[in-house]
Amino acid sequence: MDDCCAVVDLRQYTLHPGERDTLIEVFDEHFVEGQEATGMHIVGQFRDLDEPDRFVWIRGFPDLPTRADALNAFYYGPIWREHAATANRTMIDSDNALLLTPVHLGTTYPRPDSPRSARGTTDVPDSVVAGAVYHRGAAVDGFVEFFTDHAVPVLTATGAEPVAVFETLVAENNFPGLPLRDEIVLAWFARFPDDAAYDEHRRRFAASAVWQRQVLPELVCRSAAPAQELRLRPTARSQFR
Repeated sequence: MDDCCAVVDLRQYTLHPGERDTLIEVFDEHFVEGQEATGMHIVGQFRDLDEPDRFVWIRGFPDLPTRADALNAFYYGPIWREHAATANRTMIDSDNALLLTPVHLGTTYPRPDSPRSARGTTDVPDSVVAGAVYHRGAAVDGFVEFFTDHAVPVLTATGAEPVAVFETLVAENNFPGLPLRDEIVLAWFARFPDDAAYDEHRRRFAASAVWQRQVLPELVCRSAAPAQELRLRPTARSQFR
C-alpha cells in the first residue's frame, strides 16, 4: 500500500441551498494546500450531480497517528481559523463521514505528486467520477471477496473499471472533533471522460444479465441497507478527475 493512502476519509456535506460554490471556492483556494501542508493528501473534491446541495471529498493519510497529528494541526491552525466561519456558514451537516482503507487502488488513482491545477483555476472538467457505497452487516462477511470476484468483472466489462475500492477501517476515531459514521461499508469509484461515457456504461450495465440476475441480488442480500450511488463532477482543482 502506498504510504499516502492507507487511511482515507470519505466525507459528504449537506449544504444550505445555493452555497456549494462558496464552499468550493474557499476549499480549492485555501484548504487544499492548507491541509496538505500538515501531512494529508487531498485526493478529490466534487459536486454531486444528483444532489445540488451536496459536496463530496476524499482525503488520505499514511497511517492513523499521522491522521491525528494532521487534523489537529489543520483544525487548530491559521488557515482553518481564518476561513472556518465562511466554510461553516455553508453547511447544514458535515458529520456524514467514513473512515476507510483501500482494498484496491488502480494506477490512475491520484498520488500526492499527481498533477493538480493551479490556484485560481475555475475550469471544471467534463469527467465524471461515479461509484457506490454498500452498507454491510459486519466486517467479516465475505463482501469484499464477492465484490472483487463477481462485481468488478461486470463493472469493468461495462466501462466502469474501479479506480479505487475501499472498505471500512475498523478503528477508534482519533480526532473526535470530527465525528464518523459507525457502520461497515464497501465503496468503489470509477472515472469516465464525460457524461456520454458514463451514460453508455449505465446502458450496458442495465443490459447485463449477469449483473441483474446474479450479482445485484447477491449484493442486495448481503447489504444491511440500500446502496448509495454517487455521480460526481470534480472541481477545478481536484486531483481525482
